[in-house]
Amino acid sequence: MMISDRAGAFLESNILTNLNEPCKIKDVSWIKPGKTTFPWWNGDVVPDTINAPGNNYVTNMYYVDFCAKYGLEYHSVVEYGLHEWYVNDGAGFQPGPNADPSKAVPGLDMQQICDSAAKKGVGIRVWVHFYALYPKLDETFAQYEKWGIKGLMCDFMDRDDQEMVNMQEEILQKAAQHHLHIQFHGAYKPTGESRTWPNEFTREGTLNYENDKWSDWVTPDADVNVAFTRLLAGSTDYHLGGFRAASPQQFKIHYTRPYVMGTRCHMLAMYVVLENAIGMACDDPEAYINQPGFEFIQKVPTTWDETRVIDAKPGEYLAIARRKGNEWYIGAITNHASRTISKSFDFLSEGNYTADIWSDVPASDPNLNHLVKVVKNINKQTLVTMVLAEGGGQVIHIYADSEKK
Repeated sequence: MMISDRAGAFLESNILTNLNEPCKIKDVSWIKPGKTTFPWWNGDVVPDTINAPGNNYVTNMYYVDFCAKYGLEYHSVVEYGLHEWYVNDGAGFQPGPNADPSKAVPGLDMQQICDSAAKKGVGIRVWVHFYALYPKLDETFAQYEKWGIKGLMCDFMDRDDQEMVNMQEEILQKAAQHHLHIQFHGAYKPTGESRTWPNEFTREGTLNYENDKWSDWVTPDADVNVAFTRLLAGSTDYHLGGFRAASPQQFKIHYTRPYVMGTRCHMLAMYVVLENAIGMACDDPEAYINQPGFEFIQKVPTTWDETRVIDAKPGEYLAIARRKGNEWYIGAITNHASRTISKSFDFLSEGNYTADIWSDVPASDPNLNHLVKVVKNINKQTLVTMVLAEGGGQVIHIYADSEKK
């Protein structure tokens, strides 16, 4: 039982994580959190000029080149045309009797993709259905290590009984032997097991932005609720990075190039609000290039050294500050209601700092993808006033004046 007179204390606490056993991986130097593409979410969008889009080298290198140019650590190979990247004779991504996630579909040379991506400083990850992977766990992980794959999203477990818990721990253990990180999707909520197996980057166990492709269920209110539930025990898997923001009235269901509900600043703030060691940049490259706010996605870390909740009220809003090294990032989100939050930067050490601030535009601007960026000189006594639009947010990057960007 966790008890506090301050709601934010639950988000700051490591108590649930620390109830797990200490780390069982002796050498953790290969475990490298970062941000990743996930083209399935945007509908595998490619330029009209690309040669032969599909489960092939050209399509994947389009995303790899984007990662290399803009500093994203990973590209995820998932599917194209509703067929997964690996051999499978099942329908609707469900494993058939001859499914084999250690073999790529004809025309897709995974060794070539991994080698080419590595030369550009980009790691390759893959998506795999749990029930295709688990029967072939050892040979599949051995093949991934041989190709040079860095990790995987394991999906469709959809259970939390003891057998499934044991199988997921086995996956983490064997993945560590082959230097693979794991993102559990379609899985039960976080339990802090990342302390024992830090190659567990994140797990879903929640309603997230993938649902924007077929429903209007994921609202700013839902985001606030997730932060006070699933986030308590650790990293929370979300399809982050949607750059087609819309109000509830503007929102339309699109399977390709999906909309997201709330402002663009709300979407940016989710990178700080959620703990997520493998944060996604799910939209297509053209949605980001030369777009306001993308520079924040490029620089925001995915792991943190310290967390402070500035202000919070369950079901209504959350403003959270996280430190990485000597720099701080603040993310604030609200539900369907607009609001103003005024707080000082009293969590800072003494000294002078620069704050890059991305804020919602006034209500008179109907385009929720617009934002306002300002740069201010601050110290720990400075009062910050966060004006959040309906379904809005704000992000702030704070760094010492001696480290001006």
